[in-house]
Amino acid sequence: MAAPPEGTPCWADAMFDDLDAAKDFYGHVLGWTFGETSSEQGGYTQAYADGKAVAAVVPPMPGQKGASQWCLYLAARDASATAARIREHGGELLMEPVQVADYGTMCLARDPGGAVFGVWQAGTHEGFRTTGTPGAYCWAEVFTREAEKSDAFFPAVFSYRSKQLEGETDFRLYDLGERSVLGRMRMTDDFPPEVPPYINVYFGVDDCDAAVARATDRGGVLRFGPMDSPFGRFAAISDPQGAHFSVIDLTRTTGEMPGTSTVD
Repeated sequence: MAAPPEGTPCWADAMFDDLDAAKDFYGHVLGWTFGETSSEQGGYTQAYADGKAVAAVVPPMPGQKGASQWCLYLAARDASATAARIREHGGELLMEPVQVADYGTMCLARDPGGAVFGVWQAGTHEGFRTTGTPGAYCWAEVFTREAEKSDAFFPAVFSYRSKQLEGETDFRLYDLGERSVLGRMRMTDDFPPEVPPYINVYFGVDDCDAAVARATDRGGVLRFGPMDSPFGRFAAISDPQGAHFSVIDLTRTTGEMPGTSTVD
Protein backbone atom coordinates (compact mmCIF):
# COMPACT_ATOMS: atom_id res chain seq x y z
CA MET A 1 0.00 0.00 0.00
CA ALA A 2 1.52 3.33 -1.08
CA ALA A 3 2.00 6.00 1.59
CA PRO A 4 -0.60 8.80 1.34
CA PRO A 5 0.50 12.25 0.17
CA GLU A 6 1.96 14.46 2.88
CA GLY A 7 -0.81 16.24 4.79
CA THR A 8 -3.41 13.52 4.18
CA PRO A 9 -5.37 12.50 7.30
CA CYS A 10 -4.03 9.01 7.99
CA TRP A 11 -4.98 7.96 11.54
CA ALA A 12 -7.05 8.89 14.60
CA ASP A 13 -6.85 7.91 18.24
CA ALA A 14 -8.17 9.09 21.59
CA MET A 15 -7.17 8.77 25.24
CA PHE A 16 -9.76 7.65 27.78
CA ASP A 17 -9.63 7.31 31.57
CA ASP A 18 -12.05 4.38 31.31
CA LEU A 19 -10.89 2.31 28.35
CA ASP A 20 -13.50 -0.41 28.82
CA ALA A 21 -16.31 2.16 28.82
CA ALA A 22 -14.93 3.72 25.63
CA LYS A 23 -14.77 0.33 23.94
CA ASP A 24 -18.35 -0.40 24.99
CA PHE A 25 -19.58 2.97 23.71
CA TYR A 26 -17.86 2.97 20.32
CA GLY A 27 -18.49 -0.70 19.82
CA HIS A 28 -22.20 -0.04 20.33
CA VAL A 29 -22.37 3.19 18.30
CA LEU A 30 -19.98 2.44 15.42
CA GLY A 31 -19.87 -1.34 15.46
CA TRP A 32 -16.17 -1.42 16.28
CA THR A 33 -14.36 -4.50 17.46
CA PHE A 34 -11.06 -4.23 19.28
CA GLY A 35 -7.71 -5.95 19.10
CA GLU A 36 -5.57 -6.99 22.00
CA THR A 37 -4.36 -4.24 24.29
CA SER A 38 -0.60 -3.76 23.94
CA SER A 39 1.05 -3.34 27.34
CA GLU A 40 4.33 -2.58 25.55
CA GLN A 41 2.64 0.41 23.87
CA GLY A 42 0.99 1.80 27.00
CA GLY A 43 -2.35 0.05 26.57
CA TYR A 44 -2.78 1.11 22.94
CA THR A 45 -5.76 -0.77 21.49
CA GLN A 46 -6.72 -0.74 17.82
CA ALA A 47 -10.33 -0.54 16.69
CA TYR A 48 -11.63 -2.37 13.64
CA ALA A 49 -14.59 -1.92 11.31
CA ASP A 50 -15.38 -5.00 9.25
CA GLY A 51 -11.99 -6.39 10.25
CA LYS A 52 -10.00 -3.35 9.07
CA ALA A 53 -8.08 -0.98 11.37
CA VAL A 54 -9.82 2.40 11.61
CA ALA A 55 -8.72 4.04 14.89
CA ALA A 56 -7.31 3.35 18.34
CA VAL A 57 -8.09 4.01 21.99
CA VAL A 58 -5.54 4.27 24.78
CA PRO A 59 -5.54 4.91 28.54
CA PRO A 60 -3.69 7.97 29.88
CA MET A 61 -0.08 7.62 30.81
CA PRO A 62 0.71 7.65 34.56
CA GLY A 63 0.21 11.16 35.91
CA GLN A 64 -1.37 12.41 32.69
CA LYS A 65 -4.64 14.31 33.00
CA GLY A 66 -6.95 16.09 30.61
CA ALA A 67 -10.26 15.76 28.84
CA SER A 68 -10.70 12.96 26.34
CA GLN A 69 -10.24 14.18 22.78
CA TRP A 70 -9.92 12.61 19.36
CA CYS A 71 -6.58 13.34 17.72
CA LEU A 72 -6.24 13.35 13.94
CA TYR A 73 -2.83 12.48 12.46
CA LEU A 74 -1.59 13.97 9.20
CA ALA A 75 0.83 12.03 7.03
CA ALA A 76 4.46 13.12 6.78
CA ARG A 77 7.38 11.85 4.70
CA ASP A 78 9.80 13.08 7.38
CA ALA A 79 8.30 13.84 10.81
CA SER A 80 11.36 15.82 11.91
CA ALA A 81 11.20 18.08 8.85
CA THR A 82 7.46 18.57 9.39
CA ALA A 83 8.09 19.43 13.04
CA ALA A 84 10.59 22.07 11.94
CA ARG A 85 7.99 23.63 9.62
CA ILE A 86 5.43 23.59 12.43
CA ARG A 87 7.77 25.65 14.60
CA GLU A 88 8.77 27.92 11.70
CA HIS A 89 5.15 28.86 11.01
CA GLY A 90 4.09 29.58 14.56
CA GLY A 91 2.87 26.17 15.76
CA GLU A 92 3.76 24.57 19.07
CA LEU A 93 5.22 21.09 19.45
CA LEU A 94 3.57 19.25 22.34
CA MET A 95 5.63 16.10 21.71
CA GLU A 96 8.86 15.99 19.77
CA PRO A 97 9.15 13.37 17.01
CA VAL A 98 9.54 9.93 18.55
CA GLN A 99 9.90 6.56 16.90
CA VAL A 100 7.27 4.02 17.97
CA ALA A 101 9.02 0.65 17.56
CA ASP A 102 8.93 -0.17 13.85
CA TYR A 103 5.38 1.18 13.44
CA GLY A 104 6.45 4.71 12.53
CA THR A 105 7.42 8.11 13.92
CA MET A 106 4.97 10.53 15.50
CA CYS A 107 4.78 13.96 17.03
CA LEU A 108 1.98 16.05 18.50
CA ALA A 109 1.45 19.73 17.80
CA ARG A 110 -0.89 22.67 18.28
CA ASP A 111 -1.60 25.09 15.44
CA PRO A 112 -1.49 28.87 16.15
CA GLY A 113 -5.30 28.86 16.34
CA GLY A 114 -5.21 26.34 19.18
CA ALA A 115 -6.18 23.03 17.52
CA VAL A 116 -4.17 19.93 18.51
CA PHE A 117 -3.17 17.40 15.85
CA GLY A 118 -0.67 14.66 15.26
CA VAL A 119 1.91 13.93 12.57
CA TRP A 120 2.62 10.36 11.47
CA GLN A 121 5.54 9.12 9.40
CA ALA A 122 4.54 5.58 8.54
CA GLY A 123 6.67 2.54 9.15
CA THR A 124 4.94 -0.81 9.30
CA HIS A 125 1.74 0.93 10.46
CA GLU A 126 0.52 2.83 7.42
CA GLY A 127 -2.65 4.21 9.03
CA PHE A 128 -6.29 3.73 8.12
CA ARG A 129 -6.94 0.45 6.33
CA THR A 130 -10.26 1.72 5.04
CA THR A 131 -12.03 5.10 4.88
CA GLY A 132 -15.42 6.40 3.79
CA THR A 133 -17.32 3.31 4.91
CA PRO A 134 -19.55 2.64 7.96
CA GLY A 135 -17.42 2.65 11.10
CA ALA A 136 -14.42 4.22 9.35
CA TYR A 137 -12.97 7.71 9.15
CA CYS A 138 -14.70 9.92 6.57
CA TRP A 139 -13.72 13.53 7.11
CA ALA A 140 -12.35 16.09 9.59
CA GLU A 141 -12.59 19.82 10.23
CA VAL A 142 -10.44 22.26 12.18
CA PHE A 143 -12.72 24.23 14.54
CA THR A 144 -10.99 27.45 15.57
CA ARG A 145 -11.82 30.94 16.78
CA GLU A 146 -8.71 32.33 15.06
CA ALA A 147 -9.35 31.16 11.52
CA GLU A 148 -6.81 33.49 9.96
CA LYS A 149 -4.00 31.87 11.93
CA SER A 150 -5.05 28.36 10.95
CA ASP A 151 -5.49 29.43 7.31
CA ALA A 152 -1.92 30.70 7.21
CA PHE A 153 -0.43 27.77 9.13
CA PHE A 154 -1.79 24.58 7.56
CA PRO A 155 -1.14 25.47 3.89
CA ALA A 156 2.39 26.60 4.81
CA VAL A 157 3.20 23.37 6.66
CA PHE A 158 1.45 20.87 4.35
CA SER A 159 1.26 22.70 0.98
CA TYR A 160 -2.53 22.75 0.98
CA ARG A 161 -4.45 24.95 -1.42
CA SER A 162 -7.40 26.77 0.20
CA LYS A 163 -10.93 27.21 -1.11
CA GLN A 164 -13.60 29.31 0.58
CA LEU A 165 -17.13 27.92 0.55
CA GLU A 166 -19.82 30.35 -0.50
CA GLY A 167 -22.46 31.12 2.10
CA GLU A 168 -22.92 32.75 5.49
CA THR A 169 -20.70 30.28 7.36
CA ASP A 170 -16.95 30.95 7.33
CA PHE A 171 -15.73 27.58 6.10
CA ARG A 172 -12.70 26.62 4.03
CA LEU A 173 -11.48 23.47 2.35
CA TYR A 174 -7.82 22.51 2.30
CA ASP A 175 -6.93 20.64 -0.90
CA LEU A 176 -4.10 18.35 -1.93
CA GLY A 177 -4.04 18.17 -5.71
CA GLU A 178 -7.64 17.89 -6.86
CA ARG A 179 -8.91 16.40 -3.60
CA SER A 180 -10.20 18.19 -0.49
CA VAL A 181 -8.66 16.51 2.55
CA LEU A 182 -9.57 18.77 5.48
CA GLY A 183 -12.05 21.50 6.39
CA ARG A 184 -11.70 24.61 8.55
CA MET A 185 -14.68 26.05 10.44
CA ARG A 186 -14.62 29.38 12.28
CA MET A 187 -16.09 28.95 15.75
CA THR A 188 -18.77 31.56 16.46
CA ASP A 189 -20.37 32.71 19.70
CA ASP A 190 -22.67 29.69 19.37
CA PHE A 191 -19.79 27.66 20.83
CA PRO A 192 -19.54 27.96 24.63
CA PRO A 193 -16.35 29.81 25.61
CA GLU A 194 -15.10 26.81 27.57
CA VAL A 195 -14.98 24.68 24.40
CA PRO A 196 -11.37 24.87 23.12
CA PRO A 197 -10.41 24.75 19.43
CA TYR A 198 -10.26 21.18 18.19
CA ILE A 199 -10.31 18.97 15.11
CA ASN A 200 -13.68 17.31 14.65
CA VAL A 201 -13.42 13.78 13.23
CA TYR A 202 -16.31 12.24 11.28
CA PHE A 203 -16.96 8.51 11.27
CA GLY A 204 -19.25 6.87 8.74
CA VAL A 205 -22.54 5.20 9.67
CA ASP A 206 -25.23 3.54 7.59
CA ASP A 207 -28.03 5.43 9.40
CA CYS A 208 -27.28 8.75 11.13
CA ASP A 209 -30.45 8.85 13.23
CA ALA A 210 -29.99 5.29 14.44
CA ALA A 211 -26.35 6.03 15.35
CA VAL A 212 -27.43 9.08 17.36
CA ALA A 213 -30.01 6.96 19.18
CA ARG A 214 -27.35 4.36 20.00
CA ALA A 215 -25.00 7.10 21.25
CA THR A 216 -27.53 8.78 23.53
CA ASP A 217 -28.66 5.37 24.77
CA ARG A 218 -25.08 4.77 25.94
CA GLY A 219 -24.74 8.17 27.64
CA GLY A 220 -23.50 10.30 24.73
CA VAL A 221 -24.74 13.87 24.26
CA LEU A 222 -26.17 15.13 20.96
CA ARG A 223 -24.56 18.50 20.21
CA PHE A 224 -25.93 19.23 16.74
CA GLY A 225 -28.23 17.62 14.20
CA PRO A 226 -29.03 15.25 12.71
CA MET A 227 -28.93 17.51 9.66
CA ASP A 228 -29.17 16.87 5.94
CA SER A 229 -26.53 18.35 3.65
CA PRO A 230 -25.09 17.88 0.15
CA PHE A 231 -22.29 15.88 1.80
CA GLY A 232 -24.54 13.52 3.76
CA ARG A 233 -26.76 13.41 6.83
CA PHE A 234 -24.65 14.11 9.92
CA ALA A 235 -24.73 14.85 13.62
CA ALA A 236 -22.22 16.05 16.21
CA ILE A 237 -21.92 14.06 19.44
CA SER A 238 -19.91 14.05 22.66
CA ASP A 239 -19.17 10.64 24.11
CA PRO A 240 -19.71 10.00 27.85
CA GLN A 241 -16.08 10.90 28.60
CA GLY A 242 -16.32 14.23 26.75
CA ALA A 243 -14.63 13.50 23.40
CA HIS A 244 -16.31 15.26 20.47
CA PHE A 245 -16.87 13.51 17.15
CA SER A 246 -19.42 13.39 14.35
CA VAL A 247 -21.25 10.64 12.49
CA ILE A 248 -22.27 10.89 8.84
CA ASP A 249 -24.27 8.83 6.39
CA LEU A 250 -22.55 9.62 3.11
CA THR A 251 -25.30 7.95 1.06
CA ARG A 252 -28.05 10.33 2.19
CA THR A 253 -27.29 13.62 0.43
CA THR A 254 -29.66 16.56 0.03
CA GLY A 255 -29.27 19.77 -1.99
CA GLU A 256 -26.64 21.10 -4.35
CA MET A 257 -22.97 21.34 -3.51
CA PRO A 258 -22.00 24.89 -2.46
CA GLY A 259 -19.78 26.94 -4.73
CA THR A 260 -16.17 27.67 -3.83
CA SER A 261 -13.60 30.33 -4.57
CA THR A 262 -9.86 29.77 -4.56
CA VAL A 263 -7.91 31.71 -1.94
CA ASP A 264 -4.46 33.01 -2.85
